[in-house]
Amino acid sequence: MEIYEIILILLAGVGAGAINAAVGSGTLITFPVLVAFGVPPVAATMSNALGLIPGNVASSFGYREEIRGQGKRLLRLVPASLLGSLTGAYLLLNLPDDTFESVVPVLIVLALVLVVGQPALQRVLRQKKTLEVDEIPDASAPLSTGRWIAVVVIVLLTAVYGGYFAAAQGIILVGLLGLVLPDSLQRINGAKNILVLVVNMTSATVYSIVGFDRINWTAVLLIAIGSLIGGYFGARVARKLSPMLLRAVIVTLGLVAFWRIVSL
Repeated sequence: MEIYEIILILLAGVGAGAINAAVGSGTLITFPVLVAFGVPPVAATMSNALGLIPGNVASSFGYREEIRGQGKRLLRLVPASLLGSLTGAYLLLNLPDDTFESVVPVLIVLALVLVVGQPALQRVLRQKKTLEVDEIPDASAPLSTGRWIAVVVIVLLTAVYGGYFAAAQGIILVGLLGLVLPDSLQRINGAKNILVLVVNMTSATVYSIVGFDRINWTAVLLIAIGSLIGGYFGARVARKLSPMLLRAVIVTLGLVAFWRIVSL
């Protein structure tokens, strides 16, 4: 790699780690950068998944207060994340590359729509009067059977998506869980960080075992270093940035990735 490529990938990792901690959709920062530098789309997805794990760990640590008290709920949801991630990783590794290159532009557009539409989604969630943290006596209190099934299905299907591509899985998960869980958005975001970590670790393990020779390990190292820094400081720094500017950057890079893939 050229020195400028190394610097840009490292900075993309920092940005992705910060955005994943505070908003989600950090993959739309790192994925286009890797593709723009000539990394094949499937290899870019696998390398990106491995590189973002340290950032997922750091952002989960940063949300430890919001995660506290959700242990039982998360333990019951982890199997759905594991199964979904394994399914998504299997699809990525076994479907032809041209299938991925046909499907991913659609997924990128979906992710960008979610990024742009997140403020409206948050307004909807606020109108539903989700509870504040201090109003929840027991965050792991049992849900009704129907609502619990809905939560598990949401986590499972989002994990399949995350194991296959990952971009904006955090936004999807927070948005959908916010509609069915009687909890605050910040606590749901904390749970999201744990579940996304499980998805990325599971799929990354599969990629490492089955697709080791297809992974760009230099990119993995650079993104890992960057995402660790960005994930740790993300909640503090990213929330101070203009949300409009943040979304503009994500959408711009997402469009670059879209153009790069459809032109292959």
